[in-house]
Amino acid sequence: MEHPGLTTTMRRILLLISCLVLAIGICGGPLMMRLYYVEGGSRIWLSSWLQTGGWPLTFIPLAVLYYYRRKTEGSNAKFYLVTPRIFVAAFLIGIATGLDDFLYSWGGSKLPVSTSSLLLAAQLAFTAIGAFFIVKLKLSPFSINAVVLLTVGAVLLGIRSHGDRPEGVTSKQYIIGFMMTLLAAALYGVILPCIELIYMKAKQAITATLVLEIQMIMSFAATAFCTVGMIVNNDFQAMSREAKQFNLGEARYYTVIVCTAAIWECFFVGIIGVIYCSSSLMSGIMIAVLLPVTEVLAVIFFKENFSGEKGLALFLSIWGFVSYFYGEIRQTKKEKNKSPEAEMTTTTTHTESV
Repeated sequence: MEHPGLTTTMRRILLLISCLVLAIGICGGPLMMRLYYVEGGSRIWLSSWLQTGGWPLTFIPLAVLYYYRRKTEGSNAKFYLVTPRIFVAAFLIGIATGLDDFLYSWGGSKLPVSTSSLLLAAQLAFTAIGAFFIVKLKLSPFSINAVVLLTVGAVLLGIRSHGDRPEGVTSKQYIIGFMMTLLAAALYGVILPCIELIYMKAKQAITATLVLEIQMIMSFAATAFCTVGMIVNNDFQAMSREAKQFNLGEARYYTVIVCTAAIWECFFVGIIGVIYCSSSLMSGIMIAVLLPVTEVLAVIFFKENFSGEKGLALFLSIWGFVSYFYGEIRQTKKEKNKSPEAEMTTTTTHTESV
């Protein structure tokens, strides 16, 4: 993937920023969603809507980037860069994201935070498979090792969770919630490589502005999808009643709603930034490696047990993360070593022809 005007150093800085923003989203999003349910919230479509409802926040960086373009390009600066072809593709992926949000929210309403590890583990596996088939991503031995380690560690967290069924949730509801999370994982594992495919088939320079525009379109489409669900389910009318019955109080109910939307937007912006600077597989790796952090936060805020299995999963996640980046460093060094050889070969050929 081309990054016009981006040096290797700048790309790494943007990747680091994207990873930090993603960390806020992936660690805070599930916790805020669970807080909503634990303290009396029950509207699944509303919870789904909140995952992408913060899309207007994207206008802030877009406005800054437009101001910068106007300053450097003058009146020739385009107001937007997305083409109709890209718009349609992003909108369709956004609809799929809205469905994924609903599946994840339904599962999250029946499962504790710790069980989200099953979703994240399966998502990494599906992302790796999807990236291999959809964008023809080559999986190095280090990448495969990272996928296996992170998957084993995350699955271990879920399988070894004892008595984690929340109060008031029947066995049938728990199983359905479990299946919903796996379906959400499978769907999102396809969505991530599809986003990368948009970049590859764009037929134009992939800039930070275009990346944010694609993300905004996707989030808008997902929000529109969930809005229809909220209207059908009468969620808008039920919000005021639910706010009055919320355990933390009416004012904090709306605070939770707003903060949840903002934090989830960090997740989606971070995801698309990581794909832009690296790959869809890298985004899956980041989600999986941040899993233990979410587990620790769940222990702190929701008093969940941190067993030996969770400690082992933490170790495996760190190991997998290091394995992936070690492979990336080796690949970068190989490419640098090949470049001088290619230049020497070209020079020698030119000399011989003269």
